Amino acid sequence: MQGILWKWTNYWMGWQPRWFILDEGVLSYYTSEAEATQGCKGSVSLSACDINVHPSDNLRLDIVIPGEQHIYVRASSTSERQAWLVALGTAKAQGVESRTRKSIDSTRPDAIKTKKSELRLYCDLLMQQVHSIKEVATAESGLDIAKLDQCTGLLSATCETFIKTLEDCVKISNSISPYVQASSGQLPNIVVVPTGNTSKAYTNGAGIAGSKEQKLRSVSHSSSLEH
Repeated sequence: MQGILWKWTNYWMGWQPRWFILDEGVLSYYTSEAEATQGCKGSVSLSACDINVHPSDNLRLDIVIPGEQHIYVRASSTSERQAWLVALGTAKAQGVESRTRKSIDSTRPDAIKTKKSELRLYCDLLMQQVHSIKEVATAESGLDIAKLDQCTGLLSATCETFIKTLEDCVKISNSISPYVQASSGQLPNIVVVPTGNTSKAYTNGAGIAGSKEQKLRSVSHSSSLEH
């Protein structure tokens, strides 16, 4: 995805148009589209960023590398910001999934943390869009059908994205459960089944040492002698 976003530069220059390009999980920006071949002014890897919706500005979104860098941008319309939010969120999720495949031990906790961050992002966006619909529906000048259609369309798209992200979060959480059990070194459940004068130990997974089964057999054999 690529296009113009207004980037906050400083208090002297304020908001300035910049050409942004999102490619393979990296967001780069240039002074203009014509200068895109001359090297970017800056870039960030979305897998390391938080994407935040501004609480009061319906056109603004903030891209933050915690403790390092902040990029504040504004779109020209709410629908354009929605498109960028979806694209950035998707790129961020794909970046985390790629890192997870490369190093499961270090990135699985990051994956669910990222999804939770995305859910908060879309939740904030949903609240803003519901508020916008309420404003349109209760406007003193009368109901603007075209504007209402636009607002409800954005709300529908955000709901779909929210549900998809929630489903991904559940999948990751379910995949982490056996991962956590295995990494914590917990022994599987043991079921002792009597077979004549001995007892055999069966498990719901690998990991029971042979010495444990031998002890079970010894206890069972001693019991039969006492009777």
